[in-house]
Amino acid sequence: MSYYYKFFLVFVFSCSFSQEEANKTNDEVGAPTKQKHLQNIDGVAAIVGDKLVLTSDVNQALAMEIFRQKLDPQRDQRKILLLKNQIIESIVSRKVVLAMAELDSVEVGDKDVDRALDQQVNNIVGQAGGEEAAEKALGQPLRTFRREYWYDVRDMLITQKYQQTLIGGVSVNRASVEAFFETFKDSIPPFPTTVKLRHLLVKIEPSEKQIKRTTDFLKELRSKLLSKEISFDEAAKNYSQDPGSKNTGGSLGFVRRGTLVTEFEAIAFNLTSGEISDPIKTEFGYHIIETEEIRGDRIKVRHILMTPPATEEDESLAYTKISALKDSSQTLQGFIETIKNNSMDEKTAKNGGNLGWINPTTYPVPEFGMVLGQIEKNVCAGPVRSELGYHLLWVEDIKSGGSANLGLHWTEIEQMALNRKQAVWFSEWTKEAKKKFFIHINN
Repeated sequence: MSYYYKFFLVFVFSCSFSQEEANKTNDEVGAPTKQKHLQNIDGVAAIVGDKLVLTSDVNQALAMEIFRQKLDPQRDQRKILLLKNQIIESIVSRKVVLAMAELDSVEVGDKDVDRALDQQVNNIVGQAGGEEAAEKALGQPLRTFRREYWYDVRDMLITQKYQQTLIGGVSVNRASVEAFFETFKDSIPPFPTTVKLRHLLVKIEPSEKQIKRTTDFLKELRSKLLSKEISFDEAAKNYSQDPGSKNTGGSLGFVRRGTLVTEFEAIAFNLTSGEISDPIKTEFGYHIIETEEIRGDRIKVRHILMTPPATEEDESLAYTKISALKDSSQTLQGFIETIKNNSMDEKTAKNGGNLGWINPTTYPVPEFGMVLGQIEKNVCAGPVRSELGYHLLWVEDIKSGGSANLGLHWTEIEQMALNRKQAVWFSEWTKEAKKKFFIHINN
């Protein structure tokens, strides 16, 4: 997919929060409950069938958009009022789509919800410049934010999934792409230079000696926890390397089975309440876990994470290994085979390290952007050091940037034309769907 985003009728996540009527009791746990939030209802902004759009939800979504767009409540009053109306209309549309999706039994998994929520939280923290600043901007702790908006994320994913199903049959032909280009070519922003890239990764892994030091420390810490020499809360704050939980005493709160990494979950669900595990290994490092409470397929759990540090010797070994792999990668096919057999990037190793077409200036590994302009096509380049480890890079092709050109940027323009056609089609579908529901918006 090109770097251009798809045209979605449904508002972006940060502007589409709405609260559903709570259907859980205060005793239920796991996916976050909304009972406490609903106790503070300040009005109804709209009614869609038997569903309510709460004024408090609209205001919360508005506050998030004001923060995201960096608007001034005094200077931008007219823009904020317009934005508020857009949010209400967006939520109403999403309620309609959600209701239709429920009729068709569309569902999403809890893991997908958690993943989307994690991404949203990370975006907010990054934009705010840290967790403390994010909490100040949101007016609530991130933990509370996650708990209260879990259902909203689920609803957002359901509507998006349903939308994608509906528009799946919409397509464009060559004539319609050409017509789109003629109509919108003056408004299409310049395309960046992109490269078709493959990579091989060798991680810098700690030695057995460093691993033993870490696990021995965790074993000793566990003994102190068992003897009450130190509390779990204090130990997590002092020693855990998990930035997301250390300040809350290592607590992950209540989590549902299937939401944690396999190794962690297998241990956590087999501990009795109050039991503390021996050190266990996951992709994140080494943990000691305490299961505080178990309720069916949900547990309240906390942990202490430590990652063994890599030494200069470990880095030297990784460099030596990747240098040897470079020597055996003189052709593209040879490089692909080397990747499949040796790359430590599990997501791309099987497909020969294929990263597709990327924009070097915006790619999440900034070190790539620093060197890609200096790399020749069809040559194994590197090693390149990043926080992930050492990389070998292979540029298969380069697509020059600049003003939109139908011949040069056909794939991207075709996608843009398809996005627009889908958006128009879905807009008309939504208008018809709204006719099936009683809708009232309070002024």
